[in-house]
Amino acid sequence: MSGGVDSAVAAARAVEAGHDVTGVHLALSRNPASYRSGARGCCTIEDSNDARRAADVIGIPFYVWDLSDRFHTDVVEDFMDEYAAGRTPNPCLRCNEKIKFAAVLDRALALGFDAVATGHYATLRPGPAGDGLVELHRAADAGKDQSYVLGVLDQQQLRHSIFPLGDTPKSEVRREAAERGLLVADKPDSHDICFVADGDNAGWLKEKLGERAPNTGGEIVDDATGEVLGRHDGTVGFTIGQRKGLRIGRPAADGRPRFVLDIEPVSGAVRVGPRERLAVDGLTGIRPRWCGAAPSQPLHGTVQLRAHGDEHRAVVRVVPDPDGPDGPGSLGERVDVELLDPAFGIAPGQAVVVYDGTRVVGSATISTTRSATRRADQGVRA
Repeated sequence: MSGGVDSAVAAARAVEAGHDVTGVHLALSRNPASYRSGARGCCTIEDSNDARRAADVIGIPFYVWDLSDRFHTDVVEDFMDEYAAGRTPNPCLRCNEKIKFAAVLDRALALGFDAVATGHYATLRPGPAGDGLVELHRAADAGKDQSYVLGVLDQQQLRHSIFPLGDTPKSEVRREAAERGLLVADKPDSHDICFVADGDNAGWLKEKLGERAPNTGGEIVDDATGEVLGRHDGTVGFTIGQRKGLRIGRPAADGRPRFVLDIEPVSGAVRVGPRERLAVDGLTGIRPRWCGAAPSQPLHGTVQLRAHGDEHRAVVRVVPDPDGPDGPGSLGERVDVELLDPAFGIAPGQAVVVYDGTRVVGSATISTTRSATRRADQGVRA
């Protein structure tokens, strides 16, 4: 129970379904006072109090589990390492993979519980083959669908998960919460990253990384001409596709807006260019996680590349990875994605989640992207 309206209603519905329910709030900060106040995060002191009051109204036992060390190692440190390497991670997705459906589920099963229920907007269905498999599908409310951040769950985790809100629009969930007397009925949804107190990711990274930062400054370079347009004070302040805050000292020769195309942590260079050069028509994903079996043939489906992004038609192929999970020479697989609908501003470190219709097939971490536009430009320059 995060302290929000979704998990509160999910708990109430689980009780009404006849389950023996215990409410659990996760203490994820080593220093709770450092988290933002108010209803902007998902694990503040205020959220803990809101969750406890909701459990009292529902009439279920309530506990706080301290997973701050595990969260710091698996989510916060991963977030810092990825940005230091010039990649753009999704910490909420990593939290689902490592904390909510791994550490929490492991402890719950050890204590004799059967499943973890959450307020995520997604649905579970039995597989059509009658082989006991569980399928993860998109939620009925497309505007609230959260299947993207659940695409890291494997079959074992899905079998021990319950998503009571998957068939319900958010507006109905709020109405139901009010009818149940839950004070969180009108509480705003959480935003930003819960462990960044003021929402300033770049400032937080510079402070926390310290000497671990890959650089303290570098040049902002026009990708097409090689012209130096300005300087910056650290690549951790940039993400692929960024337009604001580039600190370009003078406009590019063509006078058009510039976007971040590439980040080079070692040299400190941030390469920029016009928007069309952000177009991506293919990508490679590593460390795939499958909700069921991995596709044995090319899958003509769709992929989602951001938590709240559009779907893109794609052909997905699972191929051997010569640089497997344990380094060169180890066995492994990667995902090759051909995008039939180009995407813009896609960064290594983000997740690609694969869909077959509404069914989530699995996910992978984007390692490289391909751009026909940039390849053509480089060919002309050569």
